[in-house]
Amino acid sequence: MANSDPEGVDGVRMTWNVWPRTKLEASKCVIPLAASIAPIRPHSDIPTLPYAPLRCRTCSAALNAYSRVDFLAKIWICPFCYQRNQFPPHYAMISETNLPCELDPQYTTVQYTLQRNPDPNNPSNAPQLQPVFVFVLDTCMIEEELVFAKSALKQAIGLLPEQALVGFVSFGTQAHVHELGFTEMSKVYVFKGSKEISKEQVLEQLGLPAAGRRSTAGYPKGLQNGYTNTVVNRFLLPASDCEFTLNSLLDELQTDQWPVQAGHRASRCTGVALSVAAGLLGACLPGTGARIIALVGGPCTEGPGTIVSKDLSEPVRSHKDLFKDAVPYFKKAVKFYDSLAKQLVDQGHVLDLFASALDQVGVAEMKVAIERTGGLVVLAESFGHSVFKDSFKLVFEDGEQSLGLCFKLVLIKGYKVGVQVDVAWGERLKGIYKRNSSVKLSFSFFNFSFSGMLEISCSKEIKVQGIIGPCTSLEKKGPNVSDTIIGEGNTTTWKMCGLDKSTCLTVIFDLSSTDQSNVPETVNPQFYLQFLTRFAA
Repeated sequence: MANSDPEGVDGVRMTWNVWPRTKLEASKCVIPLAASIAPIRPHSDIPTLPYAPLRCRTCSAALNAYSRVDFLAKIWICPFCYQRNQFPPHYAMISETNLPCELDPQYTTVQYTLQRNPDPNNPSNAPQLQPVFVFVLDTCMIEEELVFAKSALKQAIGLLPEQALVGFVSFGTQAHVHELGFTEMSKVYVFKGSKEISKEQVLEQLGLPAAGRRSTAGYPKGLQNGYTNTVVNRFLLPASDCEFTLNSLLDELQTDQWPVQAGHRASRCTGVALSVAAGLLGACLPGTGARIIALVGGPCTEGPGTIVSKDLSEPVRSHKDLFKDAVPYFKKAVKFYDSLAKQLVDQGHVLDLFASALDQVGVAEMKVAIERTGGLVVLAESFGHSVFKDSFKLVFEDGEQSLGLCFKLVLIKGYKVGVQVDVAWGERLKGIYKRNSSVKLSFSFFNFSFSGMLEISCSKEIKVQGIIGPCTSLEKKGPNVSDTIIGEGNTTTWKMCGLDKSTCLTVIFDLSSTDQSNVPETVNPQFYLQFLTRFAA
């Protein structure tokens, strides 16, 4: 009978469950040594521990079931660096018959529930972080399309959690930041669409003083109780407070009123609008999980990020043009979105793109910012098409088929790979799934998506070449970093700005080519891998 859940509790699948013991044997593998991991895949059998993981003082690996323990001396030895670590006082009662959950071999994945920085004056009043959504709407489209897009936004706002913070930016020839906190009338800050704007310029024009951006002691930046409400609540309000205001604003919103010459495209400043949204989030909520959700109806023709001229006689670049390098706007646009990606990654924010147009909208240029932040891309012919409407709804609604983006998690995944030295390599492939029972995991978690970091610890014989998936290398080098880079490499730590239940990362490994690794007597019969994922919304 086929196994319907090959990843099991741990959400990890290896290309090889038995690994070669030397670099030479590894070089003969047609399929690389790799592991596909689902960092926040939920499972009912994962236990939850109400304290922080115990980390090795040398390599920072977490205590796991494969650590050697001296119960009398209350010392544990890290299986990665062999460092002897003292147990803290709250482990004083452990024994061979009284093991903590993380040392129990049956719990290969462990979830840790960590309390956020409490209020020093009132520890019981722990701050709660809310998800943040900034909607960026293109108004350079026909009336019918704009009606469809506004209807989708209204539905999304109704599906958001009541305490989720919401902001709104519209753009056409110019970019408009709407001050939702000013309820007396519609108040808008206008940014010129033809000029690239820095984060500091965004702050200055929006009137965000430096003093207002300082967080209160004991609170992470961006918390509702850790900033002055007059600063952030001008532009970002809880969904329950601004739903009526935003719906009224959308009802009044019209298509871009700037005239378009015959035979020309509309002036669309997509790049400026995204820069303004990123600058707004960076000023108000740096380090707090947030998503910029852009609804775009055509190519950028104005300012930074331009992919084509306004003249309709000039077609949008094709694959053939990219291959021939006959793309005058491409490199400059990619450079702009690359800098935007770095800003978003540094802030821990995500860029999602929902594009509905019969022509191209510039995804080839924008993809660097979307991929590195872990964002979504949905392409459709119209905002009224079921592809867009169903996909947009699944982002926000709750249910088994939804993406669960309105939810948090610290996850440690440890992996042990058995190496049977006395078995020829050709025979190992045959018994991968039947005979080898030494492939085990040792993990850890907690519940929300958005911003996070992935750390990988492994035995000294293993090198990490890189990761393929929605993450960004933090360039943290170490002895386990391979000289060969695949995907996001040259590190053992990655930043992940956006995650959901179905997110999958593939980690590519290699074996070291030291002289000792080719001597059978010195080969360690066990390799160890550990994946530690920390999330913060």
